Amino acid sequence: MRTDVYALAFRLTSKNMILIGLGSNMIGPWGTPRDTVLRALRELGGNGTQLLAASRLLTTSPYGRKNQPDYVNAVALIATHMPPEALLRRLHAIERSAGRRRGIRWGPRSLDLDLLDYHGRRMRQPGPLTLPHPGITLRQFVLKPIAEVAPGWIHPVEHRRARSLLRRLDGHGGGAEI
Repeated sequence: MRTDVYALAFRLTSKNMILIGLGSNMIGPWGTPRDTVLRALRELGGNGTQLLAASRLLTTSPYGRKNQPDYVNAVALIATHMPPEALLRRLHAIERSAGRRRGIRWGPRSLDLDLLDYHGRRMRQPGPLTLPHPGITLRQFVLKPIAEVAPGWIHPVEHRRARSLLRRLDGHGGGAEI
């Protein structure tokens, strides 16, 4: 699934990157959390989207609610002509196919797909879409794979690269590669 990320990174800037966060910590119709994240990456490669690169998978402690299984996380770099609202609907459809049922915030889930950044846009509107995703700067399990898959990415609000944002965090929750 990985491409030569560094060669790709030289052709891309934050203004033409779309980043998707992936996470799973429950067995679902697509199998184990690892199987589910790998299948979701394949699903991101069709129906109007193209998977350009994917980070390695990480296993991480849960964020928010601690009394649940560890997560498998990754970040994907994709291309699409869909506007952000349509892409978010597609991500939600993939989640539903993987058995996702919305419920408890930060609770266990078969699949979570987050639209992290869409061409560096800044967008805050009523409903489920805020860009960039408001949790990026607080989550090592998002920043670490972004730094791997999109080393040239710059946060649209903080104006810092993922590696720089990672250094601000305390060093916990970065996850282990699997």
